[in-house]
Amino acid sequence: MMDITDAQWKIIKPLIKEPKPREDGRGRERIDPRSILNGILWILKTGARWQDLPDRYPSYQSCHRRFQEWTRNGTIEKILLALARDLEERGGIDIEESFIDGTFVSAKKGGSKSGKPKRGKGTKIMAMADASGLPIACWIESASPHEVTLVEKTIDHKFTRKTPRRIIGDRAYDSDKLDKQLRKRKIKMIAPHRRGRKKESTQDGRELRRYKRRWKVERLFAWLQNFRRILNRFERYWENYLSFVRLGCIVILLRHF
Repeated sequence: MMDITDAQWKIIKPLIKEPKPREDGRGRERIDPRSILNGILWILKTGARWQDLPDRYPSYQSCHRRFQEWTRNGTIEKILLALARDLEERGGIDIEESFIDGTFVSAKKGGSKSGKPKRGKGTKIMAMADASGLPIACWIESASPHEVTLVEKTIDHKFTRKTPRRIIGDRAYDSDKLDKQLRKRKIKMIAPHRRGRKKESTQDGRELRRYKRRWKVERLFAWLQNFRRILNRFERYWENYLSFVRLGCIVILLRHF
């Protein structure tokens, strides 16, 4: 269902750095990382508990332990960065324009970065999509802060080397303060004005036509929410949940190699 193909593994294998065996020969032999990754991706897709992992994969303890190891040492993040930047260099990612949005995810067990908005305890996923809808940035925060305050942090966690010069968002991103901050970074925010805005218009009507393509970031969230482990947050530690979101982005990028 989610097992890595031979072609995909050929891309990923060099990015996973395994520790060298002990010189004294002690300790157990480490399980093949490909089978471990397949087990983790099964959890990502189904949203099941670790202990429900089928027998065709290594033990759930081994998969969970390696998932935490790859989260702590940055392996999952490094794979995502390497894939995105390779795709960018080959022209597979187009950042001429990008789209930003956020979505609420229920945090069943609470934990850090799980605020208490009106809809209940939850986390906010912020994501940016390129001109074709591929993920180029993601971050998570508590659901409490307004999305407009999370834009720069999301940009700071982009996967690509280059920074988009135009970012399209919905009315939630209509902020003169944000526009000013982004101009310092040579980025233009394109967002329709909120209803009842008192200050004069700051948007060019011709550029606002790009807003019609904002459905691409909504499609990206639809792709991510196909992974049930992302659809609801079960991890108490925000780093683990962010790793699942990044794994979802990895799978999406691999489909376009």
